[in-house]
Amino acid sequence: MSKEVKPESVSLCPLGMTAAPEQELLCIFGTGDFGRSLGQRLLQTGYRVVYGSRRPHSCGPLPQGAQVMSHEAAAQSAGVIFLCVHRENYDFLETLVTQLKGKVLVDVSNNLKKNVYPEANAEYLQRLIPGAHVVKAFNTLSAWSLQNGPSDASRQVYLCGNSAEAKQQVVETATKLGFNVLDRGTLSAARELEDFPLQLFPEWRLPLRLAFGLTAFFFFYLLIRDVVYTYVEQDKDISFRIMVSLANKVFPIVSLIMLSLCYLPGVVAAFLQLYRGTKYKRFPDWLDRWMLCRKQLGLLALGFASLHVLYTLIIPIRYYVRFRIAESTISKIKENQTSVFDTTMAWRVDSYYAMGILGFGLYLLLGISSLPSVSNALSWREFSFIQSKLGYLTLFFCTFHTYLYGWDKFLRPSYYKWYTPPGYMLCLVVPSVVMALKLVILLPCVDRSLTRIRRGWERTDPEGDSKKSLLT
Repeated sequence: MSKEVKPESVSLCPLGMTAAPEQELLCIFGTGDFGRSLGQRLLQTGYRVVYGSRRPHSCGPLPQGAQVMSHEAAAQSAGVIFLCVHRENYDFLETLVTQLKGKVLVDVSNNLKKNVYPEANAEYLQRLIPGAHVVKAFNTLSAWSLQNGPSDASRQVYLCGNSAEAKQQVVETATKLGFNVLDRGTLSAARELEDFPLQLFPEWRLPLRLAFGLTAFFFFYLLIRDVVYTYVEQDKDISFRIMVSLANKVFPIVSLIMLSLCYLPGVVAAFLQLYRGTKYKRFPDWLDRWMLCRKQLGLLALGFASLHVLYTLIIPIRYYVRFRIAESTISKIKENQTSVFDTTMAWRVDSYYAMGILGFGLYLLLGISSLPSVSNALSWREFSFIQSKLGYLTLFFCTFHTYLYGWDKFLRPSYYKWYTPPGYMLCLVVPSVVMALKLVILLPCVDRSLTRIRRGWERTDPEGDSKKSLLT
């Protein structure tokens, strides 16, 4: 009894050996990195592959099991042709107009910059070979993703084209390769698809700008309060503290603010749903964009927290700290003085470090669980528990850590240099607001209403109900 062989389990074999009759033959123009990776992936999936090359006998190493022919012979042998060459090398296609008539040309090309040409590469290719059916696809993938198979970051394949039949053939091929396909319509969308790979960290732009802005603001703010103030008022030059001490104040401030900004949009969305009495109305665009970049905000916050930990660990070996400890010790020896152990201070310092260690440990757990390989292994309830419940616990520990650092300095006028509050006081505003609003949401009466709304309940409109009753 014969068993059907799945495409994923087809072994590689040269085309000269016996091949299954149902294996489809696909053609690839171009023997570069992308062309070789695509051919290897197609062979592993069960397709037969033929390469078209200007130099069939000297085109370099190709995947085992693939044939190499001239462009003319390869174009005649297959119905679907992947064009893995740059636009500036399209000239040779003009000599293949007859062989390419009725064929499906899959254009995978990209440009180095936007708006280099007046029209998209795929549109130019369709105008160059009017008898072919051009489909723009696979240009958002890399050779690495083709070699190693689709992953969460590169599972989507966008395509567009004027022929529905041609697009369907490409959809079937991409699906067999393990990719999810999204049809963007006609070939007029090709320029948009070609611009996708040129975008540099589009989801990170807002978080990076925010991180840069906060870092610059607090750096210059603390520079004025600590370095400039000391030089003007006390005639002391402590500019050497910029490299470590000042930086070690900026990093935790930015980290705590960005961590609180990860959870603030969720709180705002909850109050917005309570106000509207429904979950079926769209959030404002600014809130949508804010919520979509929470992962990036959290990872950047973790990065700043890690820098804070590293800078804190090198404090004991700094020349300035060792000099001050030695100077204080020698001074007390000369004056025959001893320090009295302060239990309150010991509790404060130990609690301060304990909160910081616990907060950073949970910070790392949040960052690890956000990795695709880890999050895919978690159920939705497990992922939500870590990112939400433990996330707020992380925010609490880090906020309490900062409060312990300030201790009673809030009440001392000497810490308000030039009538400005210390930086850590400013950074406590946002997390304190988030924690206070979260406590309001956790109130039984509020939580009950919010849970009902998120389960589909909607607040009825009294005027609307009266109108409906009159009509009925």
